[in-house]
Amino acid sequence: MSLKRRDAETQRRSVLSVALVCWLAASATAADQVVREAELKRVEVIERVAPTVVAVFAKGGAGGGSGVLVSKDGFALTNFHVVSGLGPFMKCGLNDGVLYDAVLVGIDPTGDVALIKLLGREDFPVATQGDSDKLEIGDWTYVMGNPFLLATDFQPTVTYGIVSGTHRYQPPAGTWLEYTDCIQVDTSINPGNSGGPLFNSAGELVGINGRGSFEKRGRVNSGAGYAISINQIKFFHDQFKAGRIVDHATLGATVTTDSDGSVVVNGILESSDVYRRGLRSGDELVSFAGRPIRTVNQYKNILGIYPKDWMLPIVFRHDGERREIQARLRGLHAKSELLPNAPKRPQQPRPQPKKDKDGKPEKPPEFPLPPDPHAEALNKAIPEQWKDWYVAKTGFANYRFNKLEQDRILAPLKSLGDFASATGSWVLTGQSTVGDKFELTLAVKGIGLEIRDSAFFQQLDDSDAADEPPGTGGLLIAGHQLRLLLSKGPSAFTECTYFGSEPLDGRGELVDVLLTTLSSVETRWFFSRSTGQLVGMDSRLHEDAEACSIRWEDWRDFNGRRLPATWNVRSGEKEFAVLKVTKSEFAGKK
Repeated sequence: MSLKRRDAETQRRSVLSVALVCWLAASATAADQVVREAELKRVEVIERVAPTVVAVFAKGGAGGGSGVLVSKDGFALTNFHVVSGLGPFMKCGLNDGVLYDAVLVGIDPTGDVALIKLLGREDFPVATQGDSDKLEIGDWTYVMGNPFLLATDFQPTVTYGIVSGTHRYQPPAGTWLEYTDCIQVDTSINPGNSGGPLFNSAGELVGINGRGSFEKRGRVNSGAGYAISINQIKFFHDQFKAGRIVDHATLGATVTTDSDGSVVVNGILESSDVYRRGLRSGDELVSFAGRPIRTVNQYKNILGIYPKDWMLPIVFRHDGERREIQARLRGLHAKSELLPNAPKRPQQPRPQPKKDKDGKPEKPPEFPLPPDPHAEALNKAIPEQWKDWYVAKTGFANYRFNKLEQDRILAPLKSLGDFASATGSWVLTGQSTVGDKFELTLAVKGIGLEIRDSAFFQQLDDSDAADEPPGTGGLLIAGHQLRLLLSKGPSAFTECTYFGSEPLDGRGELVDVLLTTLSSVETRWFFSRSTGQLVGMDSRLHEDAEACSIRWEDWRDFNGRRLPATWNVRSGEKEFAVLKVTKSEFAGKK
């Protein structure tokens, strides 16, 4: 090779080397920029959501956990096992350095969730709630809270990791605490993180941390933590705000896996709603609440996220025929089980201390903690101004909040007119959509209905409530309940409770639900959440009876009082009639 060609080749290689170095430098710069942007995003998310994270302390600072604010007026989510030993009042710190008084609102002993309310402000920072069903394995998550009660300055500890599993099932471990359809993460969850938030990469609240697999390593993180999905909590949230002790649902049936892998019913209570709708042993479950059922574990996961007494759609196969029903779910526990002895916090195995050469336990090293600057505040008694925020009543976590909700949904009834002065008979006349004329009389001593050339009557003395007309579930008794509600309000009933919300008829809009009891008759009243209008009722003659379901539309003025002009009456799967009221008369005291 000539000297000239050798110089040219050397020059070409030098140019290529310089180009390669420049390309590598540019690539490294681009990679550094991506890493830096990801880091800045994490910092931004943490700074944005940290003000919503709550450090929960018992009075005196002995024990506690974490929580997260979900409303501007101070409602915050945490774990049931965090608050179960704290009493009705507790102390809560935010990262603004302020220690707030807080009161217990509602609890879920089975699902391990509690709602508390921080007091003293109406402009608290609020976490944005996400959709936990959109989480996928590998998604980045943040856990924030107060592990080991380290956050004496109320600045939350932050850990970062990924979603390891979705739709997990964690059975009760010697308690009622059952985690269904929960989220598994490798993000560190330690004692004290309980009740704190699980955020997705966008900073949306997707779960409440509560459990870890500590069995093999003692009370330290093992890389397998579990969070209750925020979607499950949304189903119960209005019940929590009602100050209730909530219960989860059961189908009233047990299931097993058949030889072909299908999920089939192998036992069913004849008193259950699903039995009345036609579900039988041997039937195959296809879907529940719109979600397919392919395994027994999947069935437990889906069923476990819903509240007692919700009505939901169920699809099954009976003798090869596909059927769809709407059924009201039973409670997992008897009322008495939820009252006196709440489940205790799960006691996880603790690591055993190492032994020295003589076989004696080694003395663990001591790590003195810094003095708690809020120790004095944690020991202060609840101020007098907050004591009225807690009202004790059997069956409730805090009855004050239930009474507030009752007052809220009953207030619009006053605008319907003065029914209290109509102490005589109420007579509603019209015809059904198929042309049957009717006259419904709501009197003091009895209820009567004339329709289709037949007459039906229900006495209101000490006579037992009857299914009149037969097959309606007790339309006449239901009419009497309506008269009592409009004329006397909740005082007419032996018991009146705000239940929370539920989807109307299993598929409709969420409605507020008021429960009343009079003798053996139980009635669910449905109120539109958008308008406050009374839209329907389900009245049962007794707990295991088929309900008389009435849905109301077209409220009109009748002689200065507003009543629904359309009554859609059915019981179970059978429609009785659609009644069109054209005239209503109200008599005074007689």
